[in-house]
Amino acid sequence: MEDKQSVRVTILNQSYTLAGDDPREIQELAESVDELLHSIAAKAPSADATRIAVLACLHLTDRLHTLERDLTSLKERVGRKTEEFAGLLGRALEG
Repeated sequence: MEDKQSVRVTILNQSYTLAGDDPREIQELAESVDELLHSIAAKAPSADATRIAVLACLHLTDRLHTLERDLTSLKERVGRKTEEFAGLLGRALEG
């Protein structure tokens, strides 16, 4: 089992030490969160850090739900196509 590696990141001007298997991925995720929080802070300059974090969570939850709906739709399409191809294959093998 791989040891977790610590990574020092800065998010919304606060430093955090995070641990994980892939320091580069942790850094990339932290940078993405930092960019989102700064983007929200720029649009709501009077908002405190908690409000900015809540707005970021709402934004990310909306993105997650959209991706989940897209994935469900894609799975349904793949399922229909699989059934369609299985039927075609069955008819081809019969004939």
